[in-house]
Amino acid sequence: MPNDTFSASTGPLSGLRVIELGQLIAGPFAAKTLADFGAEVIKIETPGSGDPLRKWRLLKDGTSVWWQVQSRNKRSVALDLKQPQAQDIVRQLVRDADVLIENFRPGAMEGWGLGPDDLHAINPRLIMLRISGYGQTGPYRDKPGFGVVAEAMSGLRHLTAEPGRVPVRVGISLGDTLASLHGVIGILMALHERQRSGQGQVIDVALYEAVFNCMESLLPEYSAFGAVRGPAGSALPGIAPTNAYRCRDGGYALIAGNGDSIYKRLMHAVGRDDLGQDPALADNAGRVQRVDEIDDALGAWAAERTVDEVLAVLDAASVPAGRIYTVADIAADPHYQARGMIQQVQMNDGTSMAVPGIVPKLSRTPGGHRRNAPALGQDTDAVLSNMGLTPEQIQTLKDQGIVA
Repeated sequence: MPNDTFSASTGPLSGLRVIELGQLIAGPFAAKTLADFGAEVIKIETPGSGDPLRKWRLLKDGTSVWWQVQSRNKRSVALDLKQPQAQDIVRQLVRDADVLIENFRPGAMEGWGLGPDDLHAINPRLIMLRISGYGQTGPYRDKPGFGVVAEAMSGLRHLTAEPGRVPVRVGISLGDTLASLHGVIGILMALHERQRSGQGQVIDVALYEAVFNCMESLLPEYSAFGAVRGPAGSALPGIAPTNAYRCRDGGYALIAGNGDSIYKRLMHAVGRDDLGQDPALADNAGRVQRVDEIDDALGAWAAERTVDEVLAVLDAASVPAGRIYTVADIAADPHYQARGMIQQVQMNDGTSMAVPGIVPKLSRTPGGHRRNAPALGQDTDAVLSNMGLTPEQIQTLKDQGIVA
């Protein structure tokens, strides 16, 4: 059920109208973020099946619990976009829209007569976010692209492994989510610019570019030194010490002691002032040269203690450290609770379910959960009625399989 403390009219994006086309993760996550902060999001889905995310991973009463997060605060309209009359409905919706989000393969929207030129002819103020694997231009534009491929192409997958072992993937759809967030940034910048020019524009986000944008010094290191950074397990090459250390109880403690003053406090706390006060290790450059020696010392110290014991010592010394959380740890953590990051939402069947809270946190106009994720086509009649269609006209469209 909705959160009574949040209203779309008080959200910072109140009055913003968004049309969401596409499916699964990248486009819908961007729209979800806008919806969390008050935007009206009309999600267009395929009649009969809807967004495939409805059936991904663990299902509750036939619907993915992921769906309850990805599509909260949205309205669902079921339209068969391959039908000309459905395309006309999208054009009518675009007349009053501020933003359209799509993550189809490049060319799909143009094939339906819904490309940027078509839509800007209807509404010059429209901001159009287009998320795809490789972008709307370039030699790879027509290749199918998923987030996991983007993570590989960006260089990220090459780094996520133990040296000499098969690179592993991050266990979430990181490439899609990074692209979504870049898309949201683009939308907000375009909205700001539109206040000056009165004109909309197209935001072209490629999955691989969104991940590549987060790869820090990878390229300049190669350009300047010919250095090809390789996998380093849980360490961070060139920054020391920062690593995960196995403890007596079989758990791991992450220790980030790479600040110069932090390093001295860390080594004092573990009884190794010989390393902490060594002038050769006073800065990061020196510590990198002897990182194996430092890691061995920290590893030996941690191996004699439980994770809790390690963290108690390091917390007392003001050294950044933490355990590797499972979701059970997250759900039980008091800081998550205190920050509102574990929200209990009442489902339509009366049961309660924990979902992630809203990020980021705005002091005066925070976002919130005002509406549960919709059933497929739940809002078709209402949206079409608001467009001026009569019940008879809506029924005719349903009989023809154009809407549902």
